[in-house]
Amino acid sequence: MIAFGEILHVSLRSLRANKMRSALTTLGIVIGVAAVVAMFAIGTGASRSVSAQMASMGSNLLVVRSGSTTSGGARTGWGGSPTLTFADSDAIVNECPAVGKAAPTSAGTVQIVYGNSNWSTRAEGTTPPMLDIRNWTIGSGRSFNSSEVRSAAKVCLLGQTVVDNLFGDEDPVGKVVRVKKIPMVVVGVLGKKGTNAMGQDQDDTLIIPITTAQKRVFGSRFQGKVSSILVQAADSNSISAAVEQIDSLLTERHRIRSEEDKDFSVMNLAELMAAAAESTKTLSFLLAAVASISLLVGGIGIMNIMLVSVTERTREIGIRMAVGARTPDILLQFLSEAVILSVLGGVTGIALGALASLLISRFAGWPTVVSPLSIGLAFGFSAMVGIFFGYYPASKAAALDPIEALRYE
Repeated sequence: MIAFGEILHVSLRSLRANKMRSALTTLGIVIGVAAVVAMFAIGTGASRSVSAQMASMGSNLLVVRSGSTTSGGARTGWGGSPTLTFADSDAIVNECPAVGKAAPTSAGTVQIVYGNSNWSTRAEGTTPPMLDIRNWTIGSGRSFNSSEVRSAAKVCLLGQTVVDNLFGDEDPVGKVVRVKKIPMVVVGVLGKKGTNAMGQDQDDTLIIPITTAQKRVFGSRFQGKVSSILVQAADSNSISAAVEQIDSLLTERHRIRSEEDKDFSVMNLAELMAAAAESTKTLSFLLAAVASISLLVGGIGIMNIMLVSVTERTREIGIRMAVGARTPDILLQFLSEAVILSVLGGVTGIALGALASLLISRFAGWPTVVSPLSIGLAFGFSAMVGIFFGYYPASKAAALDPIEALRYE
């Protein structure tokens, strides 16, 4: 049997003899692999973006919202009227074993002024545990404390977007800003979070003690009541139990009978975001599956060209058999030619796919990640395409009768 190195040498020489045809034959594989790598990169980037947004929103996060109330026969929508209280928030932490932390929140839009600069942003009144619930770090300075919440202190935390628009390169910690004409001391700057799943800039925010928000900023006529409570389950395995415990506790505290509509709702944001991440992952595989069709088309192209090559080289095959080449040698030679074409196309396609991913990320602004998994799948699939579609022409060449092949003109 002829050595594999010699067979490989003959295969490469044959491919070099028809460079243009070899290049055109690999084009389908190149396009298919590039498409698979690029589609996987888009899907993986989107999935990781959703995961990052989940992490930025907070771990094991639940949101308890004020529900619908009826006044004069008219029903308000969810959150239309505050039905939750500070006491509800304390009770959730103290009486629900599956809950780790809770923080009441009250939000609105305010105008902040510093010197000659001003900026409109979202203000959120809350308590110190909210930062831990939302996985929010302090970039500089400090957070406000419980005593400042009790005294409705005029202190605040600023998001990075607010800092950039009001202070530029100046350090805001210790400076005084006016929030609805109320002077407040900036005690800290929040760490960057970026945009959330809805495209909202999470760094465009002002956080103040909830008592300060209600008594000094928003002037709420519902003192002690809030529109929502952020809750963090004790761990990821306790989320379902936390939802049930909160629902049971608030139903009892608000004296809601079984036939009545509840004036609150409990949303599991982690579940919603996980569903979004799963949908994104499914989409990435669907995109890759569609792109794989190009690989099949490329494989058919390889088979077609190899069949033409067998016909053209019939006399050469007869001569090789006459001088001692055996059936496995002929089979391996033509099969190696097909695999070489496929592998070269796969390598080129991976490079083009990575380049396409980079360009998509740069010019379209989509997050893309070229993962080793996508490269391995694309390369392995391209090699299998070469073997699968190259085997039939190779077996046809190996099955030729030597005498008939020598007579072929």
